[in-house]
Amino acid sequence: MENKRKKHKMNAVRILALGFLGVICMGGILLSLPISSVSGEFTNFLDSFFTSTSAVCVTGLVTLDTWTHWSTFGQVVILLLIETGALGFMSIATFAAILFGKKISLRERLVMQESMNAFNIQGLVKMVQYVVGFTLLIQCIGAVVLSTQFIPQHGIGKGIYFSVFHAVSAFCNAGFDLNGNFVSLVPYAGNWVILLTLSALIIVGGLGFAVILELYNYKKIRRISTHGKLVLLVTAILIFGGTLVMFLLEYKNPNTIGPMRIGDKIVNSFFAAVTPRTAGFNSISTDKMTTAGAFMTILLMFVGGSPGSTAGGIKTTTLGIAIVTVICIIRGRENTEAFGRRFSKELVYRTFALLMIGVTLVMVVTMILSITESGETFLSLLYEATSAFGTVGLSTGVTQRLSSIGKIIIMITMYCGRVGPLTVLLALAHNKKRNGYKYPEGKILIG
Repeated sequence: MENKRKKHKMNAVRILALGFLGVICMGGILLSLPISSVSGEFTNFLDSFFTSTSAVCVTGLVTLDTWTHWSTFGQVVILLLIETGALGFMSIATFAAILFGKKISLRERLVMQESMNAFNIQGLVKMVQYVVGFTLLIQCIGAVVLSTQFIPQHGIGKGIYFSVFHAVSAFCNAGFDLNGNFVSLVPYAGNWVILLTLSALIIVGGLGFAVILELYNYKKIRRISTHGKLVLLVTAILIFGGTLVMFLLEYKNPNTIGPMRIGDKIVNSFFAAVTPRTAGFNSISTDKMTTAGAFMTILLMFVGGSPGSTAGGIKTTTLGIAIVTVICIIRGRENTEAFGRRFSKELVYRTFALLMIGVTLVMVVTMILSITESGETFLSLLYEATSAFGTVGLSTGVTQRLSSIGKIIIMITMYCGRVGPLTVLLALAHNKKRNGYKYPEGKILIG
């Protein structure tokens, strides 16, 4: 029985990895067709697959401008890829099966469990229904608010289309926009409604559906789980702490928020702290930020959002557990403890393993890019590598200048950032070997 269960879980990991790859390939083929481009010509496969990978991995890095290159058909394909990548193809497939009255098998439930980062398989089908329904509801609300700004500017049809596209892109933490010429949201730096609405969608999408469900049911259960508390605490610290740091670092920068009024400075600093949480929009020029501001953005991109959300990165809980562990070691505590709870050593081991894997991957990718993209600065390449790993989508302009090898490296990094860390965690969690014996303790000096 145990062997069968392990086989199911290993298959679940393989299904997730291959499933994402399959969706990417399908999207790449569709985007390469003449109907997907404004010019009506075939788009080369490398750029098509790069865009598809970026959409499915909800990243937002683009080699071709979304508005000027892709036709309406191509943009709709990108939007569907974003939604599929954010919710997970298993969630969408399960929701479709529910609509057609199909029974969900144990194997499918196990794959859903791995896909949604759930603690167990109990209540997963209802969870999928809730996730899809909540996603559509929040995206509709966001689109309605955004339409008050886009309709007066673009007219009813185009305004509604812009509103829906940007609401979906923001909630899914994708960072794709339709403003053309790679300007992102810089033209709307003074529009508080657009910036704050997109910020709200990004934050909600990055919290994780389990935490959102806890907040929704708080009046009934009157408690928040340890996981929820850690997610909310780290998220609040990163957002408000990041806002303060961005405000101070860019306050006098004439190329970013320097010339703005105090209110616009605060709102744009807030947006600059929120969007690296794997959304990828920018209202100020990323390539003109101070070195300290760019490095702060890299740190925020590396952390990303929370488990079970539409965001990427190493996740807020990983950072939280790592910091709590360090604090407990300094205080002389035997265990990692927070909120009146003790965390298992296995969880702590996996936390630092994921942290090291993330750092190593970013460093290796940066080193490779420094060889293939010899004309770029180290900081811009580190920025690009972190953005790809964290599935963020922010860039200093390097993406459009990437060589063919560079594009392939970034594609692999985006895929690993979306699928890899989860797969590594599952392998560490489920392939645990019990030897039945222990080696003698070895002593090593550190520090």
